[in-house]
Amino acid sequence: MKLHITNEAKQQLQAIQPENLPLLRLYYDTDGCGCGVNGINTIHFTNHHTASDEEVENDTYQVFIDSEQKVFFEPSMTLAWNGKLFQLKSNQGMLNASISSSAIKKGGEMVE
Repeated sequence: MKLHITNEAKQQLQAIQPENLPLLRLYYDTDGCGCGVNGINTIHFTNHHTASDEEVENDTYQVFIDSEQKVFFEPSMTLAWNGKLFQLKSNQGMLNASISSSAIKKGGEMVE
């Protein structure tokens, strides 16, 4: 699996990245969406990965995805910035056209 991050998206990610969250996670968010197949493809900063995670090929960040969630994503994707929001897309179409900076920045910290 590959994730290309456009230059504009890289600049925006660098501007909002919290120091304590150095990694990115591709995530299929099903909270409030009903059943497990109704969800939203998203991405956020994190400070950990688990044994069930797989690394996603990327030139800028360490990016991870839970191996069980891979089915909801495409083998090759692009994270772009449109000036207001991030967009996750592939050659097959738009996966999420409206990922806010605050959603990516909020991320997920490891709970101990």
